[in-house]
Amino acid sequence: MDNTKLHDLIALAGETSSERRRELLRGVTDLFFCRDPSSSGPQDLALFDDVLGQLAGEMEVAVRAELAERMAAVAVPPVRLIRRLANDLAVEVAGPVLRSSPALSEADLLSAAQVGGQEHLQAISRRDLVPEAVTDLIVARGDDQTIGAILSNPNAEMSRQAQEVAVDRALENAGLHAAVLHRAGLPIDLLNEMYFVVEARLRNVILERNAELDPAELDEALAVGRKTLATRDGALPEDYQDAERAIRTLRARGEIAPSVLAGYLRNKEITKFLVALSESADIDFHTSRRILERRELDALSIVCKAAGFDRALFLTFAILILDREDDAMGRAKAYGELYDALPKESAERTLRFWRIRRQTGDVLAA
Repeated sequence: MDNTKLHDLIALAGETSSERRRELLRGVTDLFFCRDPSSSGPQDLALFDDVLGQLAGEMEVAVRAELAERMAAVAVPPVRLIRRLANDLAVEVAGPVLRSSPALSEADLLSAAQVGGQEHLQAISRRDLVPEAVTDLIVARGDDQTIGAILSNPNAEMSRQAQEVAVDRALENAGLHAAVLHRAGLPIDLLNEMYFVVEARLRNVILERNAELDPAELDEALAVGRKTLATRDGALPEDYQDAERAIRTLRARGEIAPSVLAGYLRNKEITKFLVALSESADIDFHTSRRILERRELDALSIVCKAAGFDRALFLTFAILILDREDDAMGRAKAYGELYDALPKESAERTLRFWRIRRQTGDVLAA
């Protein structure tokens, strides 16, 4: 290394003008990049670390950002300098280093993620590789935009717990739906939790994934599912217990025929219809109620197909659920085509995920 030139530059440190000190910083930085790394020892790197660190701390944001851009791609930069840049409060400075520096360790990234703002977290989220512990911290601290950034990075390692947190956030924010559903490696049980909150285009992504599952993979996914009841379901209707007793009596007599369900719906005995549908498909009451109240006929087609109801019964349900102003007959025809195209195996696999809620409810009620 040209020690004479370095010491000449250091001699400028007594200059008080900001322009001369910017010149000094750029001169030392140029010298660092012009040196032969193979002939530079630890003492030389430590000297650069001291000088550049001191000078950078005295510069305005634009100058520090220029330095960060240059140092971000260096494999072996001055270590204290690169950490200082990574923890800079100005994202213009920290961002390039957090996104790209190969010199930052997992501990460095955790330190930056612990104190950095959302833009700092988003910069880390875009690294070529984000370790699991760092991803988990980002998910814990991140806002929705940050969660979307980390989900969109296929090279961000993510624990099961972080994936559950991300799904919970997405259940409340439509802006995260696509990022969650297209997240590589998202457990299939968590993917199915998204079914009732996403639009039809994204529901097809879930059904396609379900159709690809082999029985062993499905059983494994169900075994590790979190099996939690949603608190957002709300209270049961006042006539629920009476309806449940009536359906239980019919079931004991073997009289819960498909035509009975259609009769309940036609006569506006909604709670009885929902209890009977839940019993027939082995799903929980709240899922049935959601389907009816939101007129989720694509979801109803899954329930009917998996429960073995024929197309005519499904269309009867559809026409009764749709209002006259909804062009019930025309829409029912379109949903009939959807019903015909839905593979029974895919419907059965999807319904198995919905049944987790009923199984959990039975355990908690016992």
